[in-house]
Formats: sequence, structure tokens, C-alpha cells
Amino acid sequence: MKRLLFIFLLMVSGSSYALDYRQLSDPKLQESYETLTSELRCLVCQNQTIGDSNAELAADLRRQVYEMLEQGKSKEEIVQFMTDRYGDFVLYKPPFKGKTSVLWIAPVVFLLMGLIAVFVFIRRKQAAAIILHPDSGTLQRDIEKQKKIRSLLEKGNRS
Repeated sequence: MKRLLFIFLLMVSGSSYALDYRQLSDPKLQESYETLTSELRCLVCQNQTIGDSNAELAADLRRQVYEMLEQGKSKEEIVQFMTDRYGDFVLYKPPFKGKTSVLWIAPVVFLLMGLIAVFVFIRRKQAAAIILHPDSGTLQRDIEKQKKIRSLLEKGNRS
């Protein structure tokens, strides 16, 4: 009974991760199919290509790419069809346009903001360290000034 359950679980888990693989007759078309399925993003998973995704939409897109290649459409025509239908987001490497400029510029902006935040944090830590350490020259001068002020105040109170 345990063996049958184990075999059933292996069969179920193996079939849930299976991807449909299509074989085209022409090796060039097959190469185009594999290239396209690795360049188009799964709109459900978002961090996977349609070739890597198990989502139903990805399977539909793979089937559509396969059928369009069999109809004799070029890679450029298929990419144009997909971007017309789903927008530039369907491409793993979207072109630099006004709409996609945020996708290209945002990582650089966030990196610069992070570097500035680290720089400010380090400067504040250094400033706090100078104030807290009594052997610092600045703190020593402040203590000497306070002593002079106290002595002058005491002299003024005596007179």
C-alpha cells in the first residue's frame, strides 16, 4: 500500500512540472522557437520566460509562437505581435522608450540613493563617535572652554 501511494505521488508530482515541448521540422525554426520562448516573459509568473513557466498562459503563448513559426512568420513579426498585444512588458529586455525609461533608469537611481544613504549614515556615525570619545581633540577643547566659563562665573560671583 505504501509503495502504491509513493508511486502515485511520484507520478502526480512529475506530471505537474512537465512542460510541453514542441519539435519543429526545420532546425532554424526550432532555434527560433527556443530563442523566442526564452526572450518572452510569462505575464503570470513575471520572473520566468514562457519557456520556463508552467502557467497556462505561458503554454498558450508557446503554442501561439509555435503556430506562427509554422505559418512562416519571422521572429520580428512574432515579437511585434506579442508587444502589440501585451505591451513591452512581455519582452525580457524591453527597448529604451519613454514608457520603459523607468525600467532602465530606476535601478541606477535606487543604487545612487542607497550609496548616498550609506554615506550619510557613515558620516553621522563618525560625528557621533567624535562626540562620545573623550580623548578627541574637539571634545577636549569644549571641556576646557566650559572650565574657563565656570571659573569666570565663579570670579564674578565672588566680587
